[in-house]
Amino acid sequence: MPSARGQVSPRSVSAPTDSAAPWPPVSARRLTLWPCDSGSSALPADFFFLRIQLRLSVAKGNTCMMNKGENTSIASTMWLTIGAGGSPVGLAEWSQPCDGGGPLAVGHCHPLVVQAAHEQNQVLNTNSRYLHDNIVDYAQRLSETLPEKLCVFYFLNSGSEANDLALRLARQYTGHQDVVVLDHAYHGHLSSLIDISPYKFRYLDGQKEWVHVAPLPDTYRGPYREDHPNPAMAYANEVKRVVSNAQEKGRKIAAFFVESLPSVGGQIIPPAGYFSHVAEHIHRAGGVFVADEIQVGFGRVGKHFWAFQLQGEDFVPDIVTMGKSIGNGHPVACVATTQAVSRAFEATGIEYFNTFGGSPVSCAVGLAVLDVLEKEQLQTHATCVGSFLMELLRQQKAKHPIIGDVRGVGLFIGVDLVKDEATRMPATQEADYVVTRLKENYILLSADGPGRNILKFKPPMCFSLDNAQHVVTKLDAILTDMEEKVRSCETLRLQPSSVKHPPGKCTGEERSRCTNCNPGEKGIPDIRGQMAWGLAPPLSYRTRRPEDFPERP
Repeated sequence: MPSARGQVSPRSVSAPTDSAAPWPPVSARRLTLWPCDSGSSALPADFFFLRIQLRLSVAKGNTCMMNKGENTSIASTMWLTIGAGGSPVGLAEWSQPCDGGGPLAVGHCHPLVVQAAHEQNQVLNTNSRYLHDNIVDYAQRLSETLPEKLCVFYFLNSGSEANDLALRLARQYTGHQDVVVLDHAYHGHLSSLIDISPYKFRYLDGQKEWVHVAPLPDTYRGPYREDHPNPAMAYANEVKRVVSNAQEKGRKIAAFFVESLPSVGGQIIPPAGYFSHVAEHIHRAGGVFVADEIQVGFGRVGKHFWAFQLQGEDFVPDIVTMGKSIGNGHPVACVATTQAVSRAFEATGIEYFNTFGGSPVSCAVGLAVLDVLEKEQLQTHATCVGSFLMELLRQQKAKHPIIGDVRGVGLFIGVDLVKDEATRMPATQEADYVVTRLKENYILLSADGPGRNILKFKPPMCFSLDNAQHVVTKLDAILTDMEEKVRSCETLRLQPSSVKHPPGKCTGEERSRCTNCNPGEKGIPDIRGQMAWGLAPPLSYRTRRPEDFPERP
């Protein structure tokens, strides 16, 4: 029977029988997977979630050693429907368990990406000892997105491999050993990277003598906050102090590792100018600056293709690492660096070789992802949808005192939940409750930060205006219910700030969000028509609705 995409029949897999935990009612108790055929037109990007019923349960015994623990975003005893034939689930964060970086940048199972991998697999897939046009073409395309001096590329299979290689490059180039990192940072799961990830090593073997930790540049909860006259300089001076203390002990700095936007640290937006000041201190100490773009690169921030570019045109890292979004879920990663760093690495006489890093298939996938980002204008889309989502969340902040801060750029957003407005104490238990309630509404979100109280939004870049509206509507309902029934902390017992004053008291931007100054507004207004779509006309698929697509058998 022909499908909506052409003459391709669905591939069906019988559902297993489990009398102890029966499947929910689904037609014929089967999973239906719709393959992507190369000759058909693409469905909307936010429709690329498979129609599939997933049975997710908490891992027991040796069932799933990978997904146990606090980071298991979607382990649950409930049934979830991830996507549907017509109306996709609003996903606030689509990430693999223990990943958390929104690796599906252009949406699940994008036809062009699947087609590129399939076609190259049919022709040739071999290791990178054998020259192939794809690796050259891909390096060329990546170089066009980066500053000119970042012109040497190493291809690998994962973000952890990329950061491990960056560490080797830095040490070989500088001849030094030590690394400066930010508190609560996470850079990968290899032993070398656990050692430079406070998020992990504080709970394992502790801090090595060659690792030095500087404060997060957090202007909401850190030592230098939004009222500081120059937080960028103040936080950079903390790095300078850390470097000086290390040098006094005879240590030599090889590198400063930083996520361009610290994610595990709590969706932090470093103040503009911070990286430039830090780079001065690191270079003066003989080290190099490594920008980890694994979770935030490839247009996610909207304004720029790379998050480090938010720090200004004059700032250029010495090494940039990439992963996750680079392959839209395919195992591919990259390190970009300068000629000087590369030549020092080559001077060892020991070649760098990675069997499937930079394989023809991986590079074909990488090229396809870049094509989709460009053709579907997803970077601009991230700006528009991200601005819309930020505005909705700021409205929620005015309405619900438990929301202490809303911060972000593009489709990288954090909502900081607090127990007390004055002390900004993290609302850890409340955040966990919100995540669970959202999960019950088929919205997968997780909390992060040192206090595990920041709701993090890092959706696929095809995340739509309707998805944003749906997620915030559900969040609003949950927070309202918590204020009426849970009342577990001071901010859930307070009245929202919008009813603490007579109508008309607010001014400026706050007035537009205050429901007391705008008594005609109830619930969450639909402000999509106010979005600056002039930046780029909405693509046709973004204005189509589920009913435009025939129901599949």
